[in-house]
Amino acid sequence: MATARWNGEVLAESDETTIVEGNHYFPPGSVRMALLSPSATSTYCSWKGTASYYTVRVADAENPDAAWFYADPSPDAAHIAGHVAFWRGVEISD
Repeated sequence: MATARWNGEVLAESDETTIVEGNHYFPPGSVRMALLSPSATSTYCSWKGTASYYTVRVADAENPDAAWFYADPSPDAAHIAGHVAFWRGVEISD
């Protein structure tokens, strides 16, 4: 089971992550959305499309843009639509 953890708090946990370019993409239902808040940041990937970001909040600590997802990915990346991936110090274990 893959687990995403930051500041001692589990952000997501799933047996069904999809790994793309070395990143675990967690299914939407496995993510603790109460710990994420939308960010204004977006980036573009030539094969996946536009990514939107979340800021991770645990207790009084904030990790800006530490999670991202593709709401409407390209057809080649349709299998990760809505899935959430993490970086910027978020630990992923499996």
